[in-house]
Amino acid sequence: MNTLRTVMLMTLLTLVLVGAGGAIGGQSGALFALIMAGVMNLGSYWFSDKIVVKMYRGQQVESGPLYEVVAELCRRNNLTMPRVYVLPQPTPNAFATGRNPEHAVVAATQGIMNILSRDELMGVMAHELAHVQNRDILIGSIAATIAGAISYMAHMAQWAMIFGGRDDEDSNPVAMIVMMILAPIAAMLVQMAISRSREYGADQTGARLCGNPHSLANALRKLEGANRIAPMNQVNEATAHMFIVNPLKGGGMRALFSTHPPMEERIRRLEGMRL
Repeated sequence: MNTLRTVMLMTLLTLVLVGAGGAIGGQSGALFALIMAGVMNLGSYWFSDKIVVKMYRGQQVESGPLYEVVAELCRRNNLTMPRVYVLPQPTPNAFATGRNPEHAVVAATQGIMNILSRDELMGVMAHELAHVQNRDILIGSIAATIAGAISYMAHMAQWAMIFGGRDDEDSNPVAMIVMMILAPIAAMLVQMAISRSREYGADQTGARLCGNPHSLANALRKLEGANRIAPMNQVNEATAHMFIVNPLKGGGMRALFSTHPPMEERIRRLEGMRL
């Protein structure tokens, strides 16, 4: 179900790109924007396992509770063992990154080990391993590239209007202005919806990997409460979608642009799972 939803959302995002390209960039403009966005996202995708870990000052471990939990999950499910990192932050959270299972990293903050039982920690790391197995970093990078291309076209169109570009008879200035405003917003909404869909998928796959949906549900409940009391400091917004619990706070209209689904719904789905 989550796979079908992702396919539908990716198709919608592509249609937005095609529509925006015809309205504000033309075929050549859309292609140029797509190439530029692809180049900008390729580096972050290819070197994500090094960039993000360095950003949060992670230290690789090859022993200890976190490493042992990840190793057990990999042995039990015949998965490729990723590199394991501990982050020094006291706020409990975790993430996975890497372009494929052979270059994957799973990381957890020091704070997560202070509040979770071993079963709960296993549920969290199973969720992160699920992101790796489901190729969610690749899917997110493709979505970011398409959304980035749409935003890039909108900026190009703004400069073209300022300097008198696109004077052809078929262009409609009003439609162009509307598309310049709405297309990037629509692209961002679809991109965030894809991210939320992948989180649901990682919850489901992670519950199967660890063998106990309630372990992950209990962990999410604890992590959400801890992050509400003491949010993580100095979070880069570009990496917020990677964490198992959203480190950025916001409600109301900002929930539309959230990279994470509502925690209550995630827990409800997990507690209703039957393995």
